[in-house]
Amino acid sequence: MSEHAPVAPWYRQPWFWFLTIFPLAAIIWCLVMIVVASNMKDTMVTDDYSKEGLAINLDIARDQLAYDMGMVGEVNFDNRQVTLKLNTDNGPAQFPYVVLNLFHPTLAGRDRTIQFSNEGGGYYSGTMNQDIEGRWYYDLRGPDNKWRLKGEAKLPAEDGLTIQAEEPVKG
Repeated sequence: MSEHAPVAPWYRQPWFWFLTIFPLAAIIWCLVMIVVASNMKDTMVTDDYSKEGLAINLDIARDQLAYDMGMVGEVNFDNRQVTLKLNTDNGPAQFPYVVLNLFHPTLAGRDRTIQFSNEGGGYYSGTMNQDIEGRWYYDLRGPDNKWRLKGEAKLPAEDGLTIQAEEPVKG
């Protein structure tokens, strides 16, 4: 290369672009992630850990009562109509109503609550406002909130969903 050879301007130098493309990409990606993080709400984090810690013993007592009563429920889905057959060791359950809470694993805005009315003989009926599909956590409770049946299921279950009280794990 001679001293009089023309030198290309800086923006036409390949080494300049090779050395700056990765830091620029990192800065742009960082800005995108900051915008996404600031505009999305984290619904999985709770701000009151102490109350939840104290409520664990109450939840275990609810599970134990359902287990002691030998509660078994069969939930059937027919479009948006939901029926429940609830039995105990002493025969059909006779509560004025029961409540089924459906919790989406990641999006709190998709959680659902179905209130079942007593049809007699341990049969209950309820209606969903929206269709549900996918994996859900369920929590079936009585009107006095003294017992609960909980678990996980893929809904809507074509053959119905059988929920049964299991002996709670004591830690």
